[in-house]
Amino acid sequence: MEELVLAQKQGQVLVLTLNRPEMRNAFNFEMLRALAGQVDKVRFDSDVRCIIITGSGDKAFCAGADLKERATLSEVQVREFIFTIRNLFTSIENLPKPVIAAINGAAFGGGTELALACDIRIAADSAVMGLTETRLAIIPGAGGTQRLPRIIGRGLAKELIFTGRTVKMDEALNIGLINRAVEPEKLMESALEMAQQICENGPIAVTQAKYAINQGLETDISTGLAIESNAYWLTIPTQDRLEGLASFREKRKPQYKGK
Repeated sequence: MEELVLAQKQGQVLVLTLNRPEMRNAFNFEMLRALAGQVDKVRFDSDVRCIIITGSGDKAFCAGADLKERATLSEVQVREFIFTIRNLFTSIENLPKPVIAAINGAAFGGGTELALACDIRIAADSAVMGLTETRLAIIPGAGGTQRLPRIIGRGLAKELIFTGRTVKMDEALNIGLINRAVEPEKLMESALEMAQQICENGPIAVTQAKYAINQGLETDISTGLAIESNAYWLTIPTQDRLEGLASFREKRKPQYKGK
């Protein structure tokens, strides 16, 4: 049986590929659990400093929930699915390593919500995104109502969620939904290039920067500054900080070890 989530290491980067191309990489219970297993595994893998999540094929990043499976589920099972996917995306958002969404095609519903849970979104310029749940008389249930307004603002988020309309990548780039749009054949190259740039920096520093941004944005600025201060203090006694100073002085590339 083919794996539902492919995992491939490229140096210090782990590429996770949703692998149900015949179903437009839509999430069923089995693929949710497969992705959760990979996320749990990489959380404490010090050899991995950045993660890229993408979809197999060139048509879809992830079409959201598998509606064929959904039609067979009881109300209790639907609640379990939503609970599972919401917790999984929160787990991805809280990974102590940067996560890049390489959006290779259509991302609807849970597919867009997965991208929103990632730190950085790079998309093929042919991709399309949208939180389309209200068209099915439901609402985004994997964090979309919370993450989208935090990224693009309340008014635009309400427009997109209330109408359920889809967004092409020129608009997505303009409203800040994605970080950059590239030609489809250059998507993974672009994502890997950014991941490599991240990997060259101090891993403890990157982890603490992510923590400070994520947690600080959820509070007032005074508390946010205190969070930033504490995160900074954690970098001071590290070997990496001393290596950074030494490499600058010696005009060489630093060799960070995450210590």
